[in-house]
Order: sequence, then C-alpha cells, then structure tokens
Amino acid sequence: MSVVLKADRVRVEFGALVAVRDVSFEMAGGDLLGLIGPNGAGKTTLLRALVGLQEMTSGSAEILGHDVFQDSDPVRGQVGFAPDAPPAYEELTVEEFLRFIADTHNIDGSEADERIDFWLEQVWLVEKRGERIKNLSRGMRQRITIAQTLLPSPAVVLLDEPSAGLDPAGRIQLRQVIASLRDQGKAVIVSSHILADLEEYCTHIAIIEQGHLLRYAHVGDLGDEDASRCGYRLTVAADNDVSEAIMALEGVAHLVRENHTYVFEYAKGERESAGLLRMLVERGVPVSSFASTRDSLEDVYLKTGVRQVD
Repeated sequence: MSVVLKADRVRVEFGALVAVRDVSFEMAGGDLLGLIGPNGAGKTTLLRALVGLQEMTSGSAEILGHDVFQDSDPVRGQVGFAPDAPPAYEELTVEEFLRFIADTHNIDGSEADERIDFWLEQVWLVEKRGERIKNLSRGMRQRITIAQTLLPSPAVVLLDEPSAGLDPAGRIQLRQVIASLRDQGKAVIVSSHILADLEEYCTHIAIIEQGHLLRYAHVGDLGDEDASRCGYRLTVAADNDVSEAIMALEGVAHLVRENHTYVFEYAKGERESAGLLRMLVERGVPVSSFASTRDSLEDVYLKTGVRQVD
C-alpha cells in the first residue's frame, strides 16, 4: 500500500534539550501504531511535530505526500489530532461545539447532521448533546475530543492518551472505535500507557525514550530476537509429569512446568509447530491444548531497558 504518513529524521530541540532525536518511519493506510514510552520520552512532541503544530529543528514530515509545514493547506483536512488535554468552548453545548467543528471543515446541511449524530452515538454522548461542555466530566470531554477529531473523516488520526479519564466500559468501546478506523484504511497513531489495549488492536508498536526510537516493529515480530525459534504452551489432561517426554524431543529447550501446563522453546513455523504436536501425540502425551506464544508487549517494553511507562 502507498505511504500515507512519513517521518524523515524528525528532530525537535528546546534549547539544550533534544526532545525528539532524528525519528524516521512510514505508515500506510490500515496501519495502527501504538506509541509508548516513559514521561518526557518525547511522545507528545513527536505527535505535534507530525501534524505541524510543533516546529522541527530539522527533518520533515509528510501526509499523503504533502509536507506538513511547506504545504499545510491540503494537509489540514486530512489529519486529525486529539491532544491529551483537549481544549473546548465550555459555554457551548456538545452539539453546538460539534456543529462549529463541522462548519470549520465546510461540512453543512444534512451531511453535518448525519456526522454529528453518528459520532455522538459512537462516543456515547447522545443523551448529553444539549449539555454545556463545562458541566461534563473529564472522561466525557475526552469523548468529545475524539468525536471532534474524527468528524471530518481524516486519512491520518493521531490520538494522545485517548483512554485518559475513561471507565473500563468506555475503554472497551473506544478500542472498538479505534479498531474500526484501522479497518477503514486510515493511518492511526495512538499514544497510551495501557499496554494491554495497544496490544489488542495495533498493527505496529514504537517504543521511544529520551527522544530515541528504540523499537519500531509489526506486532507479529515483537520479541522475535531469534526469528527461528519461539515459545510454546502445552496443557495436558493428566496428573503425571510428562517433562521427560517433552525434553526427549530434539530442539526443545527452557522447559518450565506449572501443574498441567508446560512452557518451552522450539523451532518456529507452521510446519515445525504441526510436527511438534504430532510427535507429542505419538509419544503418548495427552494434549489438552497446544499453542505457540510470543512475548507480550509489556515483556518487549521491559526488555528495552525502559523502566517506567507513563
């Protein structure tokens, strides 16, 4: 697929402080990037630079082939950015505010009505459409920001801590909205400290610390330090210890047993996995469940040496 967003050696300095250090990556439509790192890592500064809200010291960023600074007019309608501390006109009602946003994007008439109704439903604020923004909770304001960002239907969406202030049910619904953006072919970046959420819906993960991009990978490649091997989890329907039968197989290593479950390392691949299962059954191991495993996002994050998530 064609490149939708491109960062080329993006660098942002504030005096002696280097907030973003020569970060480069590309995203296509349908890519959903989870951006993680500790406080002060440069996540928000990077997002602001990518949409042209933060001046770069050097480097460039392009959206749909347009430079975000040199060619900002066509970019403006194709990118949506939701900050973690969203501003809003507090004296307006929810509906009035969204209608104002529609007007700024030249969306009017029945199309504006349909989009406003749609996003009020998507962010669970239908019953609050006539409420003044100043009377809403932080979580509700966060939902309004998401609706504001998505109402123009941008090709590129950047969400900075979108789950902040949301209750567990709201987080589940937000995950569904974000996943739908991915499925629509939009390029999406989500900065979040809730790693379990990111692992569920992201296609790519970026780990940043002190402005450095430490890791950028497809979620399927996380933890693949040795691409030829992976972990396996085996559960057996028996009380007796089958460790000896498992370790007798050539190539098995690092076996750990916990009750009826065995975790170990073996060659990676569909054929290798199928062959391993066949050998286990042939040796009389009463297999109850069997699956390959990979490091969780939390495991990968900790292995980078970064000690703190927001």
